[in-house]
Amino acid sequence: MNSRPVEALGPHETRVLYQAVGFFFHLVLSLAVWGLALLAITLFHPEFVPPLVTLVVSLVVPLVAGFVIVKIHPSESATLPWMMGLIWWMLCGLHVLDMPTGPMACYHCGATDKLWLTFLSLNADSGLLDGQGRFIATWPAVATIGYSLGAKLGLRNADIPFENN
Repeated sequence: MNSRPVEALGPHETRVLYQAVGFFFHLVLSLAVWGLALLAITLFHPEFVPPLVTLVVSLVVPLVAGFVIVKIHPSESATLPWMMGLIWWMLCGLHVLDMPTGPMACYHCGATDKLWLTFLSLNADSGLLDGQGRFIATWPAVATIGYSLGAKLGLRNADIPFENN
């Protein structure tokens, strides 16, 4: 493998490096915005927050953040975190499918029931992942999708100086 300092990289390699760094920056930023939104909900000390409210907050807050951030600093890499969110959700789904069932843990559930009750149901839970399936997989995936959608909306008619070369 050819190892050269960053200054010696050509324009194509430099572009790929900036895109990779931008992708991970926006991925972390989307999850940080989601975490701050959940922290803000928690600071109000609600007795019960319906899962639908958290789902909407997990979508809308990162969407607005992605839109604002891309308006300030346009980057096509900001539209890509949805892929990592989807991959994360699928990996968690695969883990849930491999989990054994038993009393208080989706007893006699099929594959569809395991996935639906663990990640998507708003009024029931499978008992798998200690009842935290939405928190561990669904809401972060929705946050990355929301951030990417906001970034895509913010990039309409935007001039991206480095990435258009």
